[in-house]
Amino acid sequence: MVDNKAIIIAGTQSGSGKTTVTLGLMAALSGIGHTVQPFKCGPDFIDPTLHRLVTGKESRNLDIWMSGERFTNETFFVHSSDADISIIEGVMGMYDGGDSSSASLAAKLGIPIVLVIDVRAAAESAAAVLKGFESLMPEVAPVGVILNRVASPRHLQLVTDAINKYCRAEILGYLPSSLNFSIPERHLGLHMGEEAPISQEAIKDLAETVAEHVDLEKLMTLATVREKKTFPVNKFVGNGNVRIGVAWDKAFCFYYEDNLDLLRQAGAELIFFSPLVDECLPEGIGAIYLGGGYPELWAEALSENRKMLAAIKAWGENDGFLYAECGGFMYLTNGITLHDGSFHPMANVFPVRSQMQKRRASLGYREIKLKEQCCLGPVGTVLRGHEFHYSSIDTMPTEIPRIYSVNNGKEEGYRYKNVLGGYLHLHFGFQPEVAVSFVSCSEERR
Repeated sequence: MVDNKAIIIAGTQSGSGKTTVTLGLMAALSGIGHTVQPFKCGPDFIDPTLHRLVTGKESRNLDIWMSGERFTNETFFVHSSDADISIIEGVMGMYDGGDSSSASLAAKLGIPIVLVIDVRAAAESAAAVLKGFESLMPEVAPVGVILNRVASPRHLQLVTDAINKYCRAEILGYLPSSLNFSIPERHLGLHMGEEAPISQEAIKDLAETVAEHVDLEKLMTLATVREKKTFPVNKFVGNGNVRIGVAWDKAFCFYYEDNLDLLRQAGAELIFFSPLVDECLPEGIGAIYLGGGYPELWAEALSENRKMLAAIKAWGENDGFLYAECGGFMYLTNGITLHDGSFHPMANVFPVRSQMQKRRASLGYREIKLKEQCCLGPVGTVLRGHEFHYSSIDTMPTEIPRIYSVNNGKEEGYRYKNVLGGYLHLHFGFQPEVAVSFVSCSEERR
């Protein structure tokens, strides 16, 4: 047995209130002096930034399918080791997502679950919902429940009596329907923590509400991780020190923190720069990592920064290594056409335009296999990631190679000289040697 304290905050479904409960618990426990380590179950980029806003600590993604059980296990136990409690925000409903679900994560890592139930339109029936969640996979049955949107003392009593009669999970508390707390949303989800979408006053009010209505001491008691699992971990150290430029600003901010750590472990010094405001690339870099984000929201400003666009274009034409994902890939096209029909020129590395759609263009996990050697590794390398975007591109000319095959039957990974781009967000944890390969290419370029 180990002393790790951790809890997964799962929901009955998307929209049940688990993000609000998670942030409230993080804020309340931090407010009474506990060191809270945040995590996010699944591939989401946005929730971890909100966790960091509340706790001041980097939040890590725990996704068994995308990064593998060994890497997920190591990530959790390494980063939770110096915390009083780790709080993991679940994904969708508790059982949604297969190997990447909250239930699967709980089973693999031995972490107990607290279920959030929205009782706004129910009373005694909430017990039937909880009973079903307890019965489906008894080995990960919720140890506790937090009720969301409770309307009155009478409403609370009806729900409480039914749960106590029919269910095993302990009722830890509730959030009243009168709670005035919300996070602005947009097409890819909630607003990023970097945008400070929640004021410190709102966080303080949420923490006070949670502290008043939720039994935090009981939560700490229930948050006991079962026996720690150990796996042989592939450790690697880079051959040298190389500088890699990483685009980071309001337009480009979707990165898995573990990807950045793996690059550092492989010998890279990460130099952050802003395509929005900087006019030139960082000095002495050997490669560029251009992550995803919201280039469509900042299209005019990105387009007006012609010096940076020219620098990126010249980097690619001069055989510089550059890896771009999703929003970063859009930045490398001829330009972005917005919903209002306006067109904003971009770096023009790839001879297509990207067009914003009113409906989601693609969503889901992806597995790829490299057909050609590139900055990500040799032929045959298998990688995993996630795809989620509201834009599409024109048909890419056939002379632009597609260097990997995707498990959805498509071919992607567009390459121009040493520039590699596409919509897929890769998690390097599934194949950590990717970081070594990328750093090696950077060293060659330098």
